[in-house]
Amino acid sequence: MSQASLQLPTEQDMAQAKQSSLTLSKYADVARVHLSIKSGNDEGDELILSGQVMQLLLDILAEMAQGNAVSVMPIHAELSTQEAANLLNVSRPYLVKLLEQNALPYRKIGTHRRVLAKDLIDYKQKIDAQRHQALDALTALSQELDMGY
Repeated sequence: MSQASLQLPTEQDMAQAKQSSLTLSKYADVARVHLSIKSGNDEGDELILSGQVMQLLLDILAEMAQGNAVSVMPIHAELSTQEAANLLNVSRPYLVKLLEQNALPYRKIGTHRRVLAKDLIDYKQKIDAQRHQALDALTALSQELDMGY
């Protein structure tokens, strides 16, 4: 996942992504979608997309329609500490501290640490679940104490 390969969509890209997203969203809950692709004078091609692929495509189009750059990363990708820190939205030194505390598995290649994208996603889901539990507990406590929110 290279930051250099990320490009912000143009205004035209954003408009096309929005229109495509609106069109395809009608088929978001369908198990399989058959698409016909034609370009210029081409005969065209027929595609069959699974529901999972359609959802991924809709997610990409929604992000592009909002002007966001999008990157697709395989689950087995090895990330540098800076890339991993960027995905968690933390500093690189903080991520290194997490690695040294064994909060996340990693491997060393020479002096460089590498983190699997799968491990990073698992960690983020675990942390997010803990945050939601804490918020639920605080909400329950505030309701119990009749704090008014």
